[in-house]
Amino acid sequence: MSINIGIEEKDRKAIAGGLSKVLADSYTLYLKTHNYHWNVTGPMFNTLHLMFEEQYTELATAVDEIAERIRALGVHAPGSYKAFSGLTEIEEETEVPSAEEMIRQLVIGQETVVRTARDVFRIAEQANDEPTADLLTQRMQIHEKNAWMLRSMLNDS
Repeated sequence: MSINIGIEEKDRKAIAGGLSKVLADSYTLYLKTHNYHWNVTGPMFNTLHLMFEEQYTELATAVDEIAERIRALGVHAPGSYKAFSGLTEIEEETEVPSAEEMIRQLVIGQETVVRTARDVFRIAEQANDEPTADLLTQRMQIHEKNAWMLRSMLNDS
């Protein structure tokens, strides 16, 4: 059955393509944050362990919401490591960095998701796709706050 929600097919596909990048960034950040949760050490262990858990738990919910929005637009959501690695701007973590470097890398990841979401927001806004714009606004607020909180833990902030 065709989709008739007031957004042209080409716009739905463009928005879904952008959301797929937000999904890939979010999932990659989820994996990185979860990895750091498991492997953080040092004097701030408890604080960081709990903060990372809070952030990856929130990201787990977010990826589901983003993927469901892609589906509501009539496009299949990417769902493999290979697909995500081709779409994300976030670098995969292959080492176990220091706690301070983990924080730096997560700031970079949080800000990357914000930039990707901001790019897609413009497309959604032009197509009058309020549900996507609302989702992206919420995501940007969360990631900007997380970046600020993480950045505040660094000595050079």
